Amino acid sequence: MKKFSGSVPKLDLHALTAAEALAQLSAFLQASYGAGSPQAYIVHGKGAGILRTEVRRYLAHHPLVFHYGEADRYHGGVGATQVIFK
Repeated sequence: MKKFSGSVPKLDLHALTAAEALAQLSAFLQASYGAGSPQAYIVHGKGAGILRTEVRRYLAHHPLVFHYGEADRYHGGVGATQVIFK
């Protein structure tokens, strides 16, 4: 794996449909992992929770994801998901 130096990658999915969000999420995860980042943040917003649910459903079966969960309050809290790569 490449050594990562830089800020943690963040993807903002506000105003996207679930299908659009998942298409962007796939490319984002590949690029972040490929750059050697140990983690990333996905900002989906609070809203009704539809994007959050779909994003986390997708992450649950993604081969590059070791762990995911609610981001801390400084990185979006309930409106964002933190991803830890394998």
